[in-house]
Amino acid sequence: MKYLFDRVVSLLGLLFLWPVLLIVALLIMIKMPGGPVFFKQKRVGRYGKLFTMYKFRSMTVAHTGSSVSVAGESRITPLGAKLRKYKLDELPELWNVLIGDMSFVGPRPDVPGYADKLQGEDRLILQLRPGITGPASLKYANEEELLAQVDNPQRYNDEIIFPDKVKINLDYYYNRSFVGDIKLIFQTIFRSYTVAEIQN
Repeated sequence: MKYLFDRVVSLLGLLFLWPVLLIVALLIMIKMPGGPVFFKQKRVGRYGKLFTMYKFRSMTVAHTGSSVSVAGESRITPLGAKLRKYKLDELPELWNVLIGDMSFVGPRPDVPGYADKLQGEDRLILQLRPGITGPASLKYANEEELLAQVDNPQRYNDEIIFPDKVKINLDYYYNRSFVGDIKLIFQTIFRSYTVAEIQN
């Protein structure tokens, strides 16, 4: 049921949202010239296999930096910041859902070096298709702002945030249900969480 839901709803989403996709693409071409509209990156998918994830580009073309994004950093353009704030940069991931690389709900796909390095029971997470949203995504919806408040964002991510996400995603693995996924989708759309829930 979940697989069919992902295919049908992602197709409907692309058909319904194509004007929004077009407008965002045109804005990127105008406000962020000299680079591609889409950002493509290899991520770790189901069973640890790599796939290409698509997002709208939100950063400058010639930039260097870690895989951890921090709110306010110079490589994120003003338009990119707005796209990221309202999650519009993630709309192209509907294509990833349509072709089966991702699901609407599941662990967020990591760059190589994180999920693919999990050991023991934690590797059960790799049996799930990565998702656009999920319980860990909701808890850390303000992740970029949180990382901006610490001295070493990369270290904080690796030692605090990522291990916590693993625990949350493992709990999701054992307790997931189609009804639960629908609730998570609505929570994501309406942002029905509190600051306390995110920080605890």
